[in-house]
Amino acid sequence: MHSYSRQSINQADIEAVIEALQSEYITQGPRVLEFERTIASKVGAEYAVAANSATSSLHLACLALGLSAGKRLWTSPNTFVASANCGLYCGAEVDFVDINPATYNLCPIKLEEKLIAAEQTNQLPDVLVAVHMCGQSCDMAAIGRLAKQYNFRVIEDASHAIGGKYHDEYVGNCRHSDITVFSFHPVKIVTTAEGGMAVTNDAELAKAMESLRSHGITRDPSELKDVNQGAWYYEQHALGFNYRMTDLQAALGVSQLTRLDEFVERRNQLAQRYNEKLASLPLITPTLLGNCKSAWHLYVIQLAEPSCRRRVFDTMREQGIGVHVHYIPVHTQPYYQALGFDWGQFPVAEDYYHAALSLPLFFDMTEDEQDQVVAALSDAISSALNIS
Repeated sequence: MHSYSRQSINQADIEAVIEALQSEYITQGPRVLEFERTIASKVGAEYAVAANSATSSLHLACLALGLSAGKRLWTSPNTFVASANCGLYCGAEVDFVDINPATYNLCPIKLEEKLIAAEQTNQLPDVLVAVHMCGQSCDMAAIGRLAKQYNFRVIEDASHAIGGKYHDEYVGNCRHSDITVFSFHPVKIVTTAEGGMAVTNDAELAKAMESLRSHGITRDPSELKDVNQGAWYYEQHALGFNYRMTDLQAALGVSQLTRLDEFVERRNQLAQRYNEKLASLPLITPTLLGNCKSAWHLYVIQLAEPSCRRRVFDTMREQGIGVHVHYIPVHTQPYYQALGFDWGQFPVAEDYYHAALSLPLFFDMTEDEQDQVVAALSDAISSALNIS
């Protein structure tokens, strides 16, 4: 248990990659298209655009939505830096909205308060990135209503949440958003080793992301300015990037998706078991809203005595138990402090961070391994509190 999470690779996954490796295409080819169609069908979206990482997908999503210099992106401070960086990549200004202390997600009440104030100063956001922390969806209905009222676009950063549900529907149907982004890093629910996917119900957004992931180049005869050229001909219509996924990665992804529901169910079982086993310890277990089914990418507790977190962390790591901390608030990073942010601006996210500890959670985790984590955590807390 040296990591808080890890991939689950079976023989079918291995054979799928070998078959792809032996085929005509090993870079972007028919398996990428199959992976995209499978994801879109699974989550109930019209279109899917694969990329080499979720960070790339976030960047493509922002570009497709027209984010640029002079515009604004808001997101949660409780996230990995990519959720905010994607706005800076486009030259936009970035700001944050504090979180709900129960769910660790961006708080719609605080969002509305900030929107009301921003409207008065003509500083409304152009794009909001709603991060589904740990695998539980944000309150997307509330966010969607505010997006319509204040005229901003919404990206769901569902890097943690593939296979999760909101109001009994899979995260990713974009019912309350423009684009949803998934991650397939090895610590996530399903993996392509590295990879990302943006799904949408808007054909124009999908078309823009497809173009931008491959240098902004097109070979489509219906789009060419000069139609009197040979089959070799292509044109660059935008400044794009090389964000393509390979068929090797997509083959692994298609195989992994056959077990998506199994992965999520097992993670839910382990999370519930953690809830029961940890009930008597001086800590707060995660809160799951009744209208959500989390994909449980992370299981994050908050210690009742934050000052002992470092001792608990170090003690468990010394025993080979891969606890972690998710996340250091983005606005406190030195790069963002240089942009004018500082501690104290988003106190709920900061309080959460000081107490947070991610416990190991992965599909192949056994109950014996989970019991070892619980016992080690109990001992580490007791020891740290006695020292304190």
